[in-house]
Amino acid sequence: MSELFSLNAISPIDGRYHKQTQELSDFYSEKSLIKYRVLVEIEYFIALCELPLPQLKSFDKNHYSELRTVYQNFTEEDAFIVKEIEKTTNHDVKAVEYFIKQKFDLFKIENYKEFIHFGLTSQDINNTAQPLSIKDANTNVFYMHISEIITILKTLAAEWNNVPMLARTHGQPASPTILGKEIQVFAERLEVQFDTLKNIPYSAKFGGATGNFNAHHVAYPEINWVNFGNHFVNDILGLNRSQTTTQIEHYDNMAALFDNLKRINTILIDLCRDIWTYVSMDYFKQKLKDGEVGSSAMPHKVNPIDFENAEGNLGLANAVFEHLSAKLPISRLQRDLTDSTVSRNIGVPVAHSLIALKSIKKGLNKLILNRASLEKDLENNWAVVAEAIQTILRRESYPNPYEALKALTRVNEKVTQSTISSFIDTLNVDNNIKAELKKITPQNYVGI
Repeated sequence: MSELFSLNAISPIDGRYHKQTQELSDFYSEKSLIKYRVLVEIEYFIALCELPLPQLKSFDKNHYSELRTVYQNFTEEDAFIVKEIEKTTNHDVKAVEYFIKQKFDLFKIENYKEFIHFGLTSQDINNTAQPLSIKDANTNVFYMHISEIITILKTLAAEWNNVPMLARTHGQPASPTILGKEIQVFAERLEVQFDTLKNIPYSAKFGGATGNFNAHHVAYPEINWVNFGNHFVNDILGLNRSQTTTQIEHYDNMAALFDNLKRINTILIDLCRDIWTYVSMDYFKQKLKDGEVGSSAMPHKVNPIDFENAEGNLGLANAVFEHLSAKLPISRLQRDLTDSTVSRNIGVPVAHSLIALKSIKKGLNKLILNRASLEKDLENNWAVVAEAIQTILRRESYPNPYEALKALTRVNEKVTQSTISSFIDTLNVDNNIKAELKKITPQNYVGI
């Protein structure tokens, strides 16, 4: 991309963030959509040639590999040719059909070109090309970045598995926890949703003008076109053919995919906000990079910009995912055109999510644990061991232990180790119990 084009791009995806999102252009650009349409059309023609259709019986199968090069070696020049044809047809899928017919003329197989797009409607192509491109984008690009974040979080969780930390519920000091465990919470949440995401089918519609194989059946009633459609979509394209449809795919599984991506993004927003807060509490420092500026006015600042950038992009992505999942499954009667313009934007929330994933990875790899700050917070909050003391006193059937500890911790403005020790000395319990209680500290009262 030229710098001039980048500076004039309306969307930051194609401008400021182009380098971070360009790997998605192979799956979500206009060129890629045309390429996937060409792929489906050619593989469909080849699949027809494998049927006992008299008109295709004489087709030389040696042309199969030649035909496949049309989409395998699809170029920008090819895409421009299709767009030029579209200026005349004013129909994007018909332009693809005419483009392939030109290739048939070139390959000297023009006698068979009327079986290109035979019996199909545009959505038989769109509703297979799009889920196929989404599937390829996920498996080749997107899944890798989610997996890497989970791996980083697991590594940090293991590294910080013995680091005690003051917990905060409702923003107030609470029973201490382990930093590694708190990071593991996010790794586990992401893993569960990631597994769910990978199990959502990539559904596709393939059945003619209104989903009933009308044209196919009237031309060749002896062929089991449902079996053919299932084989073509499921076995050849690697998708899941929806059995009963209108003119278009009902998009229910695609909506489930977007909703699942929303949940993953929501978990990541939660992670970003927690890490941001820990940075503000000085629990983490950040690795410095020569030349970087944290603030235009305050030279000392190193801002958690990676997590802020990610949070903003995740929120924007979720807003679009929400519209896609709410709108696409709704279509008037057998079909309206509202899905067409909306589905062209599927790459937008994916791109914003990708920007966020890369920012989170960058931010996580810059974190430096500031143990001194964590230890200071624990030492300044001895009141949190009150829960432990009152629980052991309950075990010993001590009268009103909760109330006793409540009075202690709320009357004293500053509860210290000395305060707790003196309180334990006043208890009417066995000395062994007192010794047990005095061993409890904010640093070791961290549970399992």
